[in-house]
Amino acid sequence: MAAAPLLSLVGIGKSYAGVRALDDVGLTVEAGSVLGLIGENGAGKSTLMKILGGVVQPSAGSIVVDGVAHSAMTVAGAARAGIAFVHQELTVLDNLDVAANIFLGREMLGGGPLRLVRSRRMHALARPLLERLGADFGPETSVSRLLIAQRQLVEIARALSMDARVIIMDEPTSSLTLQETDRLLQVIGELRASGVAVIYISHRLNEVKLCADRVVCLRDGRVAGGLARDEITHEAMIRLMIGRELRALYTPPRSVPQGALCVIDRLVTGAFPDREVSLTVHRGEILGLAGLVGSGRTSLARALFGIDPILSGTVTLAGETVTVGSPRAAIAQGIYLVPEDRKREGLVLDMPLTENISLASLRRYARFSLVDRAAETVAARRQQGALKIKTHDLAVHAATLSGGNQQKVVLAKWLSMAPRLIVFDEPTRGIDVGAKGEIYALMRALADDGVAIVMISSDMEEVIGVSDRVAVMHEGRIGGVLERADLSEFNILRLAVGQDAETLESA
Repeated sequence: MAAAPLLSLVGIGKSYAGVRALDDVGLTVEAGSVLGLIGENGAGKSTLMKILGGVVQPSAGSIVVDGVAHSAMTVAGAARAGIAFVHQELTVLDNLDVAANIFLGREMLGGGPLRLVRSRRMHALARPLLERLGADFGPETSVSRLLIAQRQLVEIARALSMDARVIIMDEPTSSLTLQETDRLLQVIGELRASGVAVIYISHRLNEVKLCADRVVCLRDGRVAGGLARDEITHEAMIRLMIGRELRALYTPPRSVPQGALCVIDRLVTGAFPDREVSLTVHRGEILGLAGLVGSGRTSLARALFGIDPILSGTVTLAGETVTVGSPRAAIAQGIYLVPEDRKREGLVLDMPLTENISLASLRRYARFSLVDRAAETVAARRQQGALKIKTHDLAVHAATLSGGNQQKVVLAKWLSMAPRLIVFDEPTRGIDVGAKGEIYALMRALADDGVAIVMISSDMEEVIGVSDRVAVMHEGRIGGVLERADLSEFNILRLAVGQDAETLESA
């Protein structure tokens, strides 16, 4: 007789102002198993997990843990039941060290009237958790010094520290390198072997295929179907998510790249003061920029956009040497950046979409220091239609949109001007497969119109599928440039770890 599930969600429903977000959703999770939960943005995954975590109360249904039914959970009740979360949106605090973030809210206090925090004890307990994840930083490191990928590892270490019985991982690898992702998948395997259940939510379907024992798909607030272990394929998951076959996720080029638009010659940035970067980007091409986290990809993008200082070297645009000492100077030259963290660096979340779209070109709508709201709205509506931004009202705040639509708003801000070179830093991070296809199509359309595009991505499938060429960075320099005929995971990884281009193989 099969053992009872560790966790069951039975007939879960949730309505907001008459709108049905979840409708009769049911799923089970067994101890020592990994459940892959997939679905497009807006399918109901986040709402379902918030209900499980006690953040949101269901309108109908029950949560059964160890055979005990609960009509609703509280946050404290979920923690007592052994349910822990690794959130996609990072919740670490910059002003604390790593150990303090891992034990946040569960600080170890000493005796006596002062009840001082026992930092040494917390550091000692945090260290093996970080070693288990293969982290290259210690528990005493200030979080303010960590990259996004490293902060993600702190989130995962926090969940591991709680000895949870069910760990919900929401896009846990969205900022991780291939090596870090591989290590996380190993950790998931170890958790499974120790009897811990994992609910793995990801738009990276290859990872779901690698780690999941079962897959459940949500679509429009309902369970669209499930897949057993031997049924899990990339195609089957996409079919469940969008309700149809996705013939081509990547849009092939329709024209041949033109001559050089941007020439970077012996550029030295503050991040790598002893390394030079030389690179050429052609009109009408998508140049992928690959490499391990910390290899210099983002620092190069920030230097091109005038955020980080350029110590020496030149940037030539359309044959003319340009100065990009500030974002304003870069924007004036038609160089734009779609940043990795769209919520913190690309949008003002509590401002309406109209104002986000016009933010970089506000002077265009100003008359005697007053903004012409009518002209601003007309321009925003034009971009909404062109990019198919899904919203009923441009007055809603950017925070209310899905990840894919937020990314389109960032892009709309730049397309309302005159782009010549656009750098996309992790353009589809945390975006569902349907929205990914739309972003890829928009990038290809820009390239076909003669815009030069640099795409930084840690998703190997994305780099190979989207790019016309790929430049690979290693420790602050270009390790090599691969033509499309030579693109393969093997070749990119060889260059990323510092191997010579002569050792590459035919793709």
